[in-house]
Amino acid sequence: MTAQIAFDVGGTFTDFVLQDAEGRLHTGKRLTTYPDPSDACLAGLDELVRRTGIGWPEVARAVHGTTLGSNVVIERKAAGVGLATTRGFRDVLGIGRQKRYQLYDLQIEKPPPLIDRTWIWEIDERLRADGAVHRPLDEGRAREAIAEMVARGVRSLAVCFLHSYANPGHERRFADLVGELAPGVEVSLSSEVAPQFREYERTSTTVVNAYLVRAVREYLRGMTGHLRDRGFAGHLFIMQSSGGAATADTMAQLPVRMIESGPAAGALIAARYGDLTGEPDLIAFDMGGTTAKLALVTGGRPQTVDTFELHRVRLAPGSGIPVNVRSLDLVEIGAGGGSIARPELGTIQVGPDSAGSVPGPVCYGLGGTEPTVTDANLVLGYLNPDTFAGGSLRLDLEGARRAVEERVARPLGMSVEEAAWGIHALVNLNMELATRVVSIERGNDPRALALVATGGCGPAHAARLALALGIRRLIMPASAGVASAIGLLAAEVKFDLSRSRLAAMDGLAPEEAEAIYADMEREAEQVLGRRPAVLLREVDLRYVGQGYELTVPFENAREQFERLYARRYGMASPGEAVEATTWRLTAVLETPPVVLRRIAGPPGGPAQPASRPAYFPECGGYAATAVHVRDRLCPGQEIEGPAIVEERESTTVLPPGVAAVVDDHGSLLVS
Repeated sequence: MTAQIAFDVGGTFTDFVLQDAEGRLHTGKRLTTYPDPSDACLAGLDELVRRTGIGWPEVARAVHGTTLGSNVVIERKAAGVGLATTRGFRDVLGIGRQKRYQLYDLQIEKPPPLIDRTWIWEIDERLRADGAVHRPLDEGRAREAIAEMVARGVRSLAVCFLHSYANPGHERRFADLVGELAPGVEVSLSSEVAPQFREYERTSTTVVNAYLVRAVREYLRGMTGHLRDRGFAGHLFIMQSSGGAATADTMAQLPVRMIESGPAAGALIAARYGDLTGEPDLIAFDMGGTTAKLALVTGGRPQTVDTFELHRVRLAPGSGIPVNVRSLDLVEIGAGGGSIARPELGTIQVGPDSAGSVPGPVCYGLGGTEPTVTDANLVLGYLNPDTFAGGSLRLDLEGARRAVEERVARPLGMSVEEAAWGIHALVNLNMELATRVVSIERGNDPRALALVATGGCGPAHAARLALALGIRRLIMPASAGVASAIGLLAAEVKFDLSRSRLAAMDGLAPEEAEAIYADMEREAEQVLGRRPAVLLREVDLRYVGQGYELTVPFENAREQFERLYARRYGMASPGEAVEATTWRLTAVLETPPVVLRRIAGPPGGPAQPASRPAYFPECGGYAATAVHVRDRLCPGQEIEGPAIVEERESTTVLPPGVAAVVDDHGSLLVS
């Protein structure tokens, strides 16, 4: 085993983990820096390497998860981004699917496209659905359009021609012209970014890639250079939305694939802890400082989708920006430790806006003035002001109390304790609703699932969430506050490819399908740099005449499609004709494993817990509460609530009536 390191940038904290050659995990955590998150990354990495005594030349692999891509799209700060499309299709982004995401809302406001109509150019060319040329590319007019783009200030260009997934010739020739006339312009071709049918989604995906490419490339080049300067000679990998890692060079070309990079790792490590405890079906719950992320894991693998929407309005389908890349099926809401609480219409409102790391919660003492979930948890006695984030940040209890009192309690005519408890309970309710979306709306009863709680704030809220949903088993791993960084180490190096080609499955010639997959296998080998260890073939199927598909393994595809169709919709139609629309391949390289070591416990057995007052409504207010140190727990040790378990990166809260047992890996198991 060789040393490997991972670092995950969140909205509030950046997490670090280093696995040494003996498999030991060393962790770290520090506030994310703005506007350049790489400052916190490099400072945290330097501190971790110095503390462990492991030199950079000994580190063979680094894996990075970042919210950079998502933040660029949220802030809409990219400039000079243009779109070239087939004449007559200038308004594809504006028209979309012509659906109202809230049918009866007369005041509905659809978020504007990333690119304004004035930055879209129509190009004279046209392909048919089978890839045949209907109207050749007019190179003379194309040159004129490129000259206009340069004069306008276009620096990154998305190119999306009609039916280019079937024939990329026109797009590639247009890219050659851009390279000849405007070599400084970055070009994203839809035939390379998302070679799938459905014009709106393919255009949207390509535009997002063009929107990100300059910022992401500059960031990754800078990060790679800084690591090289420190003596790192290994490979830098970036987490993809799909839950796999890819090289920094690949992500610099296809940044749309890493737009959900940060949240994906939490689901991977939750699945791993589920496997260790014999729970293959679970909900991964990751609550950090800015957001809470939830994902469904079935059969030991996080569920994925091949099209998702960025930044939905109140989680409503059809309200976000569609992206045609494989992603873990995540629900993300603005509910984290930094979520701001305020009175609204006579009640407490929590989030979705966050104080982040700058200025942060009031208790950080960094200039924050609005009370947050972290401030409320501190007032309730759940957090230790002296040991928060490993003691790197001393919390201001009086400042937190004052903010909760002045901003929430006094306007609503309640005590500080009642207001703090209301904030805690309201954020739990928000997460309960999101958990129902990821379980019940996916056809799964949460009462039949386990819940794995990670993130800096997750263990403080997980027991209440599990009780509200009737979840039968709760798993709270050790080092939960940096679990996403550990998940980065667990990510396989892989690459997903797809090709849209409509074909009837009945009577499909084997060599026809083999040719499609062989083409994708050659591309995968080129991207990954060597022959993949595993190749997974899938295909999207539907009954002829339908508008939506289900993705199933290619082997015994018809049988698997009808089984999945019946499970999803309650019935299937075995006699109906089935057609394939999109063919998919996942190529996986051999990846060093992350070892989750068993704990021995301290010599002499469990340590005697300390005690401090903490607020529990079941106790009528503040009650003396046992406070355990996570590193001093022993396998098999039982802990009765009310209790608090503290560790460097997070705090676990067990309400009255809840009991936990420590397993061999240091996780707290609540049944």
